[in-house]
Amino acid sequence: MKTKGQKTLILLALLIFMVGYSQIKVSGRVTHKSKGISEVNVSLKDTYDGATTDALGNFSFETSQKGNLKITFIHPKYQQVEKAITIDNQDVIVSTDLKEEISEIDAVVVSAGSIEASDRKRATALLTPIDIYTTAGADGQISSALTYLPGVQKVGESEGLFIRGGTGSESKIFMDGSLINNYFSNSVPGIAGRDQFNTSLFKGNIFSSGGYSALYGQALSGALMLESVDLPDQSSYDFGVSPIFLNAGFQKLGSNKNYSFGASAGYSLLSLMQNVFNFNTDFINAPQGFNGDFNVRFKTKSGGFFKYYGMYNSNTMGVRTESLEPDYDFGVIRLKGKNTYHNLSYRQKFGKYLLNVGGSYSYNRSDLNFSTETNNEESGKTRLLTEGNYFNFKTVLERKINRISAIRGGFELNNADENLNFGEVQKDYRDLISSAFVETDLGFSNALSAKIGLRAENSSYLGKSNIAPRFALAYRLNHRWTANVAYGLFYQNPESKYINGPANLGFQKSQHYIFQVLRSSEGRSLRFEAFYKKYDQLIKTFNIQPGKEQNQQVQTAFNNDGYGYAKGLEVFWRDNKKTFKNIDYWLTYSFLDSKRDFLNYPVSLKPGFAAEHTFSAVVKRFIPEWKLGANLSYTYAKGRPYYDIASEVQEGKAINYTRNEGRLKDYNTLNLSFNYLPNIGKKDAKAFPIFVLSISNILGSKNVYGYNFSVDGSRSSAVVPPINTFVFIGVFISFGVDKTEDAINNNL
Repeated sequence: MKTKGQKTLILLALLIFMVGYSQIKVSGRVTHKSKGISEVNVSLKDTYDGATTDALGNFSFETSQKGNLKITFIHPKYQQVEKAITIDNQDVIVSTDLKEEISEIDAVVVSAGSIEASDRKRATALLTPIDIYTTAGADGQISSALTYLPGVQKVGESEGLFIRGGTGSESKIFMDGSLINNYFSNSVPGIAGRDQFNTSLFKGNIFSSGGYSALYGQALSGALMLESVDLPDQSSYDFGVSPIFLNAGFQKLGSNKNYSFGASAGYSLLSLMQNVFNFNTDFINAPQGFNGDFNVRFKTKSGGFFKYYGMYNSNTMGVRTESLEPDYDFGVIRLKGKNTYHNLSYRQKFGKYLLNVGGSYSYNRSDLNFSTETNNEESGKTRLLTEGNYFNFKTVLERKINRISAIRGGFELNNADENLNFGEVQKDYRDLISSAFVETDLGFSNALSAKIGLRAENSSYLGKSNIAPRFALAYRLNHRWTANVAYGLFYQNPESKYINGPANLGFQKSQHYIFQVLRSSEGRSLRFEAFYKKYDQLIKTFNIQPGKEQNQQVQTAFNNDGYGYAKGLEVFWRDNKKTFKNIDYWLTYSFLDSKRDFLNYPVSLKPGFAAEHTFSAVVKRFIPEWKLGANLSYTYAKGRPYYDIASEVQEGKAINYTRNEGRLKDYNTLNLSFNYLPNIGKKDAKAFPIFVLSISNILGSKNVYGYNFSVDGSRSSAVVPPINTFVFIGVFISFGVDKTEDAINNNL
């Protein structure tokens, strides 16, 4: 009996123990806007009991804990939630709805109309300096490399960024927020000027083909915002040599790495290449130029950053062309050009505020001398001399509202003082454009954000003001697809070169409508963009003849009755070494439908600088075992229209009319370049040379940019590139900087 009683007591004690420590089930569902969230960590605080939600947001676990406890819900993309629960002898059901965690990294970025390449955390790296240097046919120039992106037209006879049916002057280029006047070198009619700025000066860029920020103005079509480098990683010395130029430079980094300074100089001369290649252009004075620059950068004790950059450039050339007039054999143009540019910028943080102050000054002088030649004797000399002084000042104050929202505002001053002397046409043009702007970034969630801005301007020359609202919205459809829309109003003064007499003029105006769908994943990017641009109040001009012995004509503005439109669709695809090992490539297609009645056009016409269809392909292959980079690029553009437009006065009224018109042959060019680095792998080497071989238009396509016509319109001559196929060979040596990693990682 005693043994039976003991067994009964033990069994009773075991039952009591099991009841006291029985497992209670805790379950529920975690959602965000009624949709289940997977991978949420659910746990009882200060215990090891918990679970992770499934694909529908459901979770379930068992616990032996009792009493008043707290349960936590944790996910990196959502705000953490903590709830109080009571556990007794019954199962517990607890559910919650999480709010999205606002994150600067995960937040969607407004990108309609823009392509960005910089070192910013949220940037999409598309055209870094390495990209530009290794794009065959770009010649290391930023503006040339941009022609391989959607929206930019290839116009070889004139400098400038021709964006979506806009002229080269309707796009503007900025450095650290300040306007760059005369970004391109001086040149003669029919030959485009080159970039005057070294690509290595900039660490990134934001290129906008429409709908750009309210911080920038005086551009109807687009804007390129360049961001200069800060402090270099280490001191270095560079040297470059080729048959057409010599250059050298250095960057010195302070021992405490809070300041640096540097300088470079270069000289170029094309005469040697004239003896090797058959040029289309008869250079009686081979193009030559000298350039130099100097920079200083330093950090202040309060955490601010100061940058100065100064540049000087001079160039000369002489060109002889066969005359279209019966009175003489040749026309001769000689150029002497000078340009200097200085840029100051300063940024400083004050708690939640960021202050950016910048200013620039530039001076440009273009001295063109026209003459005629008969029996080797020159006569009929006429001089076109233009000089300009330009000042820009801009300040922007920004305040962060939260991680992805901010508000910024500021003002800008642009002052231009230009003089022109051309036969009977002489002028002194002065204008001060004062602007104020405000803009806000609104991050509603990681999937939805907006940019709203307003810009106001006043022109002292026009005596008029404008107000331009701008708006953009971005929404993430899923983790890879994003949709963007943008609208903006943009104003620009008439080009000063057309203001050669009294006229009641106003601002030119454009409206941008943009819709974009973007797919991004690691190493790949796909972009579709549709746009519509409406132009109003464009200037109309009339041709005048400045001198009795001079056939060159000057267009003079007389009203703002011009108008036009541009609409189209663009596709961009880039695959950066993701599908094919060590191969980076991108493809671009642009469709453009554009018409304008502006300048001396007699009616609404398709602009002579706009091709209806454009396709380009860029391929880069780096071969580590050969220490070699091979780069290929191809561009096709449907033939652009051309016009011979004349002017006359009938019954006291200016009349423009078309005498000749047609369409150019389709544009085709295939370019190839190689980069060879013999010192890869030698970590103790002191010098790192790069050998470059570049062949432009390797198939020798005879492209035509347009036609020149005689005064009476009965004779014409084609405007063609200075040379059909050009071969460049050069060596660039860096002392003190190991280029190995750049070569391996960036296809240099």
